[in-house]
Amino acid sequence: MSDIKESAVTKTTIPEQEVVLSLYKSADKIYARSVSGIFHKWRWVMVWATQLFFYGVPWLQWDGRQAMLFDLEAKRFYIFGLIFHPQDLIYLSFLLIVSALALFLFTAVAGRLWCGYTCPQTVYTEIYMWMEQKIEGDRIARMRLDDSKWNLNKITRKSLKQFAWITFGLWTGVTFVGYFSPIRELVPAIFEWQLGGWETFWICFYGFATYGNAGYMREQVCKYMCPYARFQSAMFDGDTMTVTYDEARGEPRGARSKKAGENANGLGSCIDCSICVQVCPTGIDIRNGLQYECIGCGACIDACDDVMDKMGYAKGLIKYTTQNGLENRWTRQQMWRRLLRPRVLVYTAILSALTIGMVVSLYFKPDFRLDVLRDRAMMARYTNEGKIENVYNLKLENDTESSRDYTLKVTGLPDIAVHISDNNGQPFKGLKPFETRNVIVELQLPDGVTSAGSHKIYFEMMDIASKDTIKEKSVFIVPSN
Repeated sequence: MSDIKESAVTKTTIPEQEVVLSLYKSADKIYARSVSGIFHKWRWVMVWATQLFFYGVPWLQWDGRQAMLFDLEAKRFYIFGLIFHPQDLIYLSFLLIVSALALFLFTAVAGRLWCGYTCPQTVYTEIYMWMEQKIEGDRIARMRLDDSKWNLNKITRKSLKQFAWITFGLWTGVTFVGYFSPIRELVPAIFEWQLGGWETFWICFYGFATYGNAGYMREQVCKYMCPYARFQSAMFDGDTMTVTYDEARGEPRGARSKKAGENANGLGSCIDCSICVQVCPTGIDIRNGLQYECIGCGACIDACDDVMDKMGYAKGLIKYTTQNGLENRWTRQQMWRRLLRPRVLVYTAILSALTIGMVVSLYFKPDFRLDVLRDRAMMARYTNEGKIENVYNLKLENDTESSRDYTLKVTGLPDIAVHISDNNGQPFKGLKPFETRNVIVELQLPDGVTSAGSHKIYFEMMDIASKDTIKEKSVFIVPSN
């Protein structure tokens, strides 16, 4: 009997079902609400400033050429009145270091200012959202349009938006390529179907990147692709100004009528309207505290201040403040006095020193170069006249856009004579624009003038027109008898 029961139980046992868990959660589309206010205005000031520079500079002319052009084929980089060559990459290194230090300084002082106002992702997202709002309407209208069935109105608006996005993206790609290929020649070539393969590729690639990142990926670039969001907290401290919700004043939050008092029924100032969430481009709730997704754009401040103003409450429920300032209820003046803390002073000192050094170096940057290389095949020799001779290979580069004449002088030893072995003794006359010339120079010294060994000498090259002089050190070998 027991065996029969066991068999019955065995037959009626329900087999285990396999459960599949997905480790990826698709992101919900964010419908950012339009907002107005002081920080919104500052964002658009930076949009105009950055884009007027980006789209306008390639069309500027400077001394008969494009003001800013990176000519990779000729290995020359024109930046207004300055001309750089691959040998000048040290200036690029300085620029990157200065940019990094500036980022550290601004972050230590006021959080993610770069992300919120001047980052290309933020700027182009702002532009693409503006086009979207103008064509499809504000937040509610866009949500209704996406939820509606396909009809003539939806097809028209979606097609018009795509046309605007793609056109803007392609023009951005054209402008980008215009920094590497003269834009006044590039644009006519587009309409004449004479673009090269690489130009076509980069216009499409950069245009598609702008279209995809600013049109669709938006906050996902900031949240998942940008590394800055991950390590920004290392540059924050208690005196860093960030977008902060005043929890002590706002909680407990709750809805109420405008006629009710600010703290009616024991509630805080927050009326739980969620508009601060609706205007956030990354879709976070700032009331949950500072999060790495927050780009510090201040949209929630503008939205909350507008709500507080309509309710008749004091502004500043969400504001730029510091952790120490919020906890200690410091005034604005007290918080500003905390700016001059050691971290900020160190960043400022290093940044100032590097910036001044780079500017001074660029100001005194000569328009020609001189490289001196000793003849390795023979250290020193005696001439038929009994003089000691050393041979050098000199490489001179004229980095200007006009022909130049130069003079050569050697110092460091008395009675040293300079002999040019080629070009009729005039190797530094009439160098053409951007010409590089190699010449052999023989230095001769009477025997017995100085002791045996290695002696420092200096080759001094002077531009006859500008009187600029560069000096290169080398050695003169005197053999022992």
